[in-house]
Amino acid sequence: MTIKSLLSLIAATLVYGGCVFVEARQAKPTTAVVKPKVSQPVQPQWKLFNAPDGCFSILMPGSPNRNTEYQKTYMGEITLEIFVAQPPKQQVAYVVAYNDFPYSYGQITDPQAVLNNARDMALKTTKSNLISQRNIRSSNNHPGKEIEYINSGGKITRNRMYVAEGRLYQVMAITTKKQQKTLAKTITGYLNSFHVVLKKPGNFEF
Repeated sequence: MTIKSLLSLIAATLVYGGCVFVEARQAKPTTAVVKPKVSQPVQPQWKLFNAPDGCFSILMPGSPNRNTEYQKTYMGEITLEIFVAQPPKQQVAYVVAYNDFPYSYGQITDPQAVLNNARDMALKTTKSNLISQRNIRSSNNHPGKEIEYINSGGKITRNRMYVAEGRLYQVMAITTKKQQKTLAKTITGYLNSFHVVLKKPGNFEF
């Protein structure tokens, strides 16, 4: 498996998984009893979430669900960690995921090439159109890229990707056009709160 196909799998897992969660929220039937509350959705309790291994922290609307996947590649087995939180009665999914790269791969790979591949595969896999992109840096100066794109179903994704300490991090908010307008400030605050907090012993930096 090439690195491009690996990143394709990562993007597919994150985006399609997030879209399934959003659709599940939409599919719930409503009744006359709850209609008066639609304009006043339940506000989630945001709190600081620290990754189990201490590698990052971020504000999340409640405790996220964790999923671990393993992919066999020519570089060896790669572990993908995914954390997803969904506030009740809101058509939005907040996702943080990361995967480690082998030491030898990280030594010879330009971080911008990793970020560009991640962008291209996310767009290709989800059949999305790019709305905007910009190069960014994490709060402690790791290279990154922010992209925003929309798929054929109208789902909009804001994704901030970072290459830090041998890992590719993806911090995403997946929502609808309507919800994006009302949650714009919340989503920005969520993305801004991400912080790489730990350098793992024995790892390298890009």
